[in-house]
Amino acid sequence: MRSYKYLSWVTAIFVTCLIVANIIAVKLIHITLPLLGPVVLPAAVIIFPISYIFGDVLTEVYGYARARQVIWIGFACNLLAVAAIAIGGALPPASFWAPNQAAYESILGFTPRLLVASFIAYLVGEFLNSFVLARMKVATNGRRLWARTIGSTLIGQLADSAVFITLGLVQVAALPATLQGTLPPEALPGAITAQWLFKSAYEAIATPLTYLVVNRLKRAESEDVFDRDTDFNPFRLAA
Repeated sequence: MRSYKYLSWVTAIFVTCLIVANIIAVKLIHITLPLLGPVVLPAAVIIFPISYIFGDVLTEVYGYARARQVIWIGFACNLLAVAAIAIGGALPPASFWAPNQAAYESILGFTPRLLVASFIAYLVGEFLNSFVLARMKVATNGRRLWARTIGSTLIGQLADSAVFITLGLVQVAALPATLQGTLPPEALPGAITAQWLFKSAYEAIATPLTYLVVNRLKRAESEDVFDRDTDFNPFRLAA
């Protein structure tokens, strides 16, 4: 197995974007989108799409097997961050800090339903994005990078948005009160569409940056993997 000069940097940026997105997702923002009008989105939309951009970079330059390793590294690091935040919240606060406990739990606390939805959506979306990009690269013989990055993002982000919103937010009366969700079922298509279009548009706008990073990394690493004989099993950790 050969070593790379910049793979650790790409991995670090990918994981950082993922963890930061999960922390700031608690804040909801109100913006107006073309065609869709006013929508409410989690603040994570400002950085989470960057993880998809660097996911594209990983697959395009280093191949699906390396990207698969980094996706699981991101999953493990996010799990560690969630565990640390939960333990920190459970520890007894100092008497003079106790008034801040509710704010800590409100901002950094995770409901089990949202946590499970987030983890599943991340794995489904990232692996679909990487798989589609790798297969399209072989099919196009490495041409039309813009079509591959945007096409894979459209599929990956649609799966991510659909899984997270459906599993984490839609109202389910049969669940306990704290887990029932806040999104009426009739609002599901609109919510999924808004997040999907925003994240996909973000990726499309960032295409020149993706080209710049990919081309420089290919030259610097002397690498340009084509996944013609790759095992695409997402649960295999070996590169």
